[in-house]
Amino acid sequence: MANLTIDIDLPENVTITGYHRLPEAHGIEVSWPLPETCCCPRCKTVEPARLEANLDKGKMRVVRDLDVFGQSAFFCYQAVFHRCPKCHHRHDLLAPFKRKDTGYTYRFEKQVLRMLIGSNEAEVARRLGISAETVRFIVKNQLADGQAMTIDPQRVITDIGMDEVSLKKRHKLYATIMTDLTDPKNPQVLAVKPGRDEKAGEACLNLLTPAQRDKVRWR
Repeated sequence: MANLTIDIDLPENVTITGYHRLPEAHGIEVSWPLPETCCCPRCKTVEPARLEANLDKGKMRVVRDLDVFGQSAFFCYQAVFHRCPKCHHRHDLLAPFKRKDTGYTYRFEKQVLRMLIGSNEAEVARRLGISAETVRFIVKNQLADGQAMTIDPQRVITDIGMDEVSLKKRHKLYATIMTDLTDPKNPQVLAVKPGRDEKAGEACLNLLTPAQRDKVRWR
């Protein structure tokens, strides 16, 4: 039997604990360091973590991540809960690589944004096997995140791309995306701002420091 080694770039502090080859897909079991203390969302009590895990293999959480070899890949992990010793409320500990109430990772959201450049929501949805509604929801979340987005002032940026995307469903939703093209093989979304005018572009550029803007090779 032949063996195959796959190198996978993982979010910070996330490790692989298992792998499952599925028909036309990949299941990647992951784990991450659990907190030593937790804050109860109901009574706001901060106490040492009292963790409970659901060890039923049939009830693992599964979220969409970046494709592997052009096939869908999913992070699989055990649900972990904290039970408050004061009010006994049990709440889910959110995985560090996804937002609440979604079935995909943060970096999958970034992939959707990159794929929207020069394309449209229907085509991106078809290529990824998700719904157009999911594409719109991801863009809206990214726009909301963009209001508080910052860029590491120490990051070296020599090339950037500025693109607009539009989602056509009743009222059009326009967004401007600024991408770091310093490594053309690994473009990274730096900023997402609503609109497609000069104001939106300036809002993206204003996230760069003067020193970073000076190093950008304008074409």
